[in-house]
Amino acid sequence: MATRAGDVHDVGRVERVQVRNNVNETKASLMTTEFWAMVGVIAAVLVAARQLDHFSGQEAWTLVSIIAVGYMVSRGLAKAGSGHPDSGH
Repeated sequence: MATRAGDVHDVGRVERVQVRNNVNETKASLMTTEFWAMVGVIAAVLVAARQLDHFSGQEAWTLVSIIAVGYMVSRGLAKAGSGHPDSGH
């Protein structure tokens, strides 16, 4: 007697199916609040450097660099924590 997939003998059998989710957990960089906050802070730093006498251009560009690096590090950590199809997670 051949068994079929809905037979009485299959009652206790459990099939495990792996579901693959292709949705990225992180947004594109231009869609994040952090990106626009970074742009706003950089603009504020450059405006302040232009307006204030005791705030030099070198200090301003150093701060802009620190802000940009901080954003890149935070973005990298966000991407590292998400499973992307091309990353093998």
